Amino acid sequence: MLPAPLRLRRSEDFAHAVRRGARAGRDTLVVHCVRTHGPDGLVGFVVARSVGNAVVRNKVRRRLRGVVVEHSDALPGGAHIVVRALPAAATAPYARLRDDYLSALGTAVRRARPVDGDA
Repeated sequence: MLPAPLRLRRSEDFAHAVRRGARAGRDTLVVHCVRTHGPDGLVGFVVARSVGNAVVRNKVRRRLRGVVVEHSDALPGGAHIVVRALPAAATAPYARLRDDYLSALGTAVRRARPVDGDA
């Protein structure tokens, strides 16, 4: 389970990260990152019906949460991260999800514009 302090909860925050944030895509997922003034990095997940039925979507969501918790030290402070699963995530092994997440996260964080006042 993703600890409460790391969860992105408000729909406005999801929408802001997806619409205004930097995006990095891989075969199994897309990571959106937007810098904020907050002290902590927050993460949210989007797993659409195109990924599969409810059982498959929940399985993908649990696996993605596991990846994020395992690599929570890679989360940048003061950023909102949205991880959007693609249909290929339904059949991808855990190691592939992990590698795609870390690669896409690094790219999205590099591309994200700093908040005003940051260097």
